[in-house]
Amino acid sequence: MSKAFHGRFFEDFTLGELIRHATPRTISYGDAAIYTALYGSRFVINQSEEFARSVGFPRAPVDDLLVFHMIFGKTVADISLNAIANLGYAECRFQRPVYVGDTILAESEVIGLKENSGGESGIVYVRSTGFNQRDEVIVEFVRWVMVRKGGHKPSAGAPGVPALLGQVEPEALGGGCPRIDAKRWNFDLSGSSHRYSDYRVGEKIDHVDGVTVEEAEHMLAARLYHNTARVHFNAFEEQSGRFGRRIVYGGHVMSIARALSFNGFANGFQIAAINAGRHIAPLFAGGTVFAWSAVKDKAMLKDRDDVAALRIVTTATRDLPAEKFPSTPAGENGPGAILEMDYWVLIPI
Repeated sequence: MSKAFHGRFFEDFTLGELIRHATPRTISYGDAAIYTALYGSRFVINQSEEFARSVGFPRAPVDDLLVFHMIFGKTVADISLNAIANLGYAECRFQRPVYVGDTILAESEVIGLKENSGGESGIVYVRSTGFNQRDEVIVEFVRWVMVRKGGHKPSAGAPGVPALLGQVEPEALGGGCPRIDAKRWNFDLSGSSHRYSDYRVGEKIDHVDGVTVEEAEHMLAARLYHNTARVHFNAFEEQSGRFGRRIVYGGHVMSIARALSFNGFANGFQIAAINAGRHIAPLFAGGTVFAWSAVKDKAMLKDRDDVAALRIVTTATRDLPAEKFPSTPAGENGPGAILEMDYWVLIPI
């Protein structure tokens, strides 16, 4: 019997099973530095220890999406090693800040299974939870992924598609952010003078810049997160796959779009929740990512007079500048939208 693990196929999942993922990971300054090198994120709370302390954090927290990707990456070997595509996210809540030196680990529960009509793949729904070294929940999210079948036998689990919330309610936000002294928030140093009251529901913002993705960058990013999905790495195998080439990890696009959104939401310093996310079309190396956002909602938080929340829907495009706020899906080789992410950010009042 082989000691090498070839990953799970769709029929290997059982509804309700709990999977504990290897390996625990201690977050280092090197991880944070590589993340900044990959995306150029400039949100001040993650970049400056002094700024973070001045407003009430014990020190600069790790970027929220770096934490998300680290937990996501731990699930890949057990959930999506044989994935065709990661399809979407929901009910993601960031519940505690993570700092350099914290050790994170993850587990997932299978909450839904749906075989595709062609009989060669199926959709697996999991609820993944990340913990720190004190067994405190730091982040949790639902994702669904299209996974190949290893044969044509039926799934071991009864089919079922979970009912998911359309949004994380405002009263559930803010757990990942200690109370801050908003009066000490330095808007010159943060990069923008715009605070909560300066945004209006329905407002659209073009984030202006574009970022071209190189092959080595997206593979380095996936390695940083321990994301071992073959579709991102194995050019030999993928030349006979669905697209004939490697695809960029969808989370790489999420982080590019978030970094680009600094130009417009510089004071939206922390992601509190991701309501929904979907990968509309794939990205390949050589493609240039642009982004634009719409303010979908605003909310004051219960018992908080320091920060409030903006609900933002960010659309990332491939090879298409965003000044006209495009949303038409990209074709396989043509320009258009590739990601839509609906999320709440915290911003000083």
